Amino acid sequence: MSESMHIVCPHCSGVNRVPAEKLAANPRCGGCHEPIFCAEPLALTDKTFDRHVTRNDIPLLVDFWAQWCGPCKMMAPAFKQAAGSLEPRVRLAKVDTEAAPGVAGRYNIRSIPTLILFRGGREVARQAGAMSAADIVRWTQANL
Repeated sequence: MSESMHIVCPHCSGVNRVPAEKLAANPRCGGCHEPIFCAEPLALTDKTFDRHVTRNDIPLLVDFWAQWCGPCKMMAPAFKQAAGSLEPRVRLAKVDTEAAPGVAGRYNIRSIPTLILFRGGREVARQAGAMSAADIVRWTQANL
């Protein structure tokens, strides 16, 4: 019997049970029927953040950023490229610190961009500063 994993849909936030060996087979959400993995970062808010951190059985890598931040804008294409490399083993998400001040405050975000890797609902690693796609992938894999 295969192990199932809980994966939160990036479109409707429904929790899906997906057999581990089917993660790479482009699974679709049982509720909204959209793809569960889109190879691009998911925008999270104060309202949606906790569900994705606590209900995903795969690690979640979050980029804390702001619209006015030059290094954040420079890193955005690299973060998107890293999503293509890391999914479906890791979900990538972005939190706009201006639009989600509750989450940014809870995690004491003082400089941006800041990457935080969550596993099992808990922070396991943190890195401040812009990185290339290759560095994001390397750093993530080293901290899993």
